[in-house]
Amino acid sequence: MSSTFGKIFSVTTWGESHGAGVGSVLDGCPAGLAISENDIQIELDRRRPGQNKLTTPRDEKDQVKILSGVFEGKTTGTPISFAVFNEDQRSHDYSEIQKWYRPGHADLCYDEKYGFRDYRGGGRSSARETIGRVAAGAVAKKLLRQVAGTEILAWVNSIGKVDCGPLNLNDLTLEQIEASPVRCPDPEASAKMEAEVLEARRNADSVGGTVCLLVKNPPKSLGEPVFDRMDALLAQAMLSIPASKGFEIGSGFAAARMHGSEHNDEIFFDGNVYRTRTNNAGGSLGGISNGEPIYCKIAFKPTATIAQRQNTAGRGGENGTLAARGRHDPCVAVRAPVIVESMAALVLADLLLQQKRNFLNSADQAFAD
Repeated sequence: MSSTFGKIFSVTTWGESHGAGVGSVLDGCPAGLAISENDIQIELDRRRPGQNKLTTPRDEKDQVKILSGVFEGKTTGTPISFAVFNEDQRSHDYSEIQKWYRPGHADLCYDEKYGFRDYRGGGRSSARETIGRVAAGAVAKKLLRQVAGTEILAWVNSIGKVDCGPLNLNDLTLEQIEASPVRCPDPEASAKMEAEVLEARRNADSVGGTVCLLVKNPPKSLGEPVFDRMDALLAQAMLSIPASKGFEIGSGFAAARMHGSEHNDEIFFDGNVYRTRTNNAGGSLGGISNGEPIYCKIAFKPTATIAQRQNTAGRGGENGTLAARGRHDPCVAVRAPVIVESMAALVLADLLLQQKRNFLNSADQAFAD
């Protein structure tokens, strides 16, 4: 079921929303990287449900256990296995969808493809699967930060019709983002977004949003021409996140309204390295990172599960209606930033190891320093 992502630094996720647990196995991480369960837990706490009144009330602590691949606080170079055990399942909330297909969900597609599906919370199609990605992404972030000084940030840029105002990306910090209940670093827009989410919840509805990604100080020369372009791999990674429906890098779709004289980024040499004065390319030219910040935007649809009664069809071919039960986020974009960061980190860490075939020797020195 295509549960593995990456070539050298690769992650395989496992588990279902209402099974015993979820997690992942990360392979290809160099030995000697200092990592702890607390490093992983910090990231999982940003993703977990029940954080505030804007997210699903499902009460999962999402406590991670590292089962292998780490000894005396450092990676051993062998597969690292992460496990998070589910504690607050209410599978009876999904008993009705044994028969009925939920509009906006993968229920019908799973049944038609496999002839069988786990109807409890969507099984593998549930966003709970992303726990394994975030756990592996925490390792990728630390690897990139230690070896290349790379910092990865993501924030909510819009919810419904409310947009974040202009930001100073050079000074943007994780603390600014996390200070907002909707993870928007613009306080005025954040308050309006919060009201938008609560209004959708009051109406037994949901609302969509966009998330921006910024990679500061990315390694240069990552990505390959043609099919393994860095931006193509980022697009695949982002569009693999549940509920994502759109991706753009740099000026994105706005580039279609520009002239080349306006869009081309002027190149200059600052006495040390080549730079560009603008960043319409978003840090990637010809599918290869040019050292400028990587800037992307990802669109997330409204949460498919809503409490309003909707017309649908059943497994036996009958037509009827369904009002979904269960506990769900009124806006999935609010919890998406850490998942976006994690997928970006997994892409860049994998490309870094592909680019640096002799990376193990240099990494040993970097970790020792």
